Amino acid sequence: MAGRWRAEAFALVAVAGLLAAPARAADPDPWLGADKWQHFGVSSALAAGGYGVGAAYGWSTGGRLMLGGGVALAAGVGKELWDLGGGGTASWRDLTWDVAGTATGLMTAWLVDAAVQRWLLGAP
Repeated sequence: MAGRWRAEAFALVAVAGLLAAPARAADPDPWLGADKWQHFGVSSALAAGGYGVGAAYGWSTGGRLMLGGGVALAAGVGKELWDLGGGGTASWRDLTWDVAGTATGLMTAWLVDAAVQRWLLGAP
């Protein structure tokens, strides 16, 4: 009985060892690295800030969106070009997070703008 238990345990360990993923080196540019959240946050803030500046100058909604998006994306692309030129490590993942942050910042600014306008104008 004890011999059978040992054989089954050995078989289970052997199968688990064969199915285990091989060890790999750590990803030098992980999708969820700390720098990705920085790219997202800065892009989001720049996009919302640009939208706000456009609103302060009375620009149309389209103009506000273009200003906010342009500022945020120009900063993100500029940073990656600087990295590509030797200032750091260029990354498509960083740029992806810049785009996601830009979209989030624009959407947030637009929603706040719409809510404030409804509140000020008393629209339903």
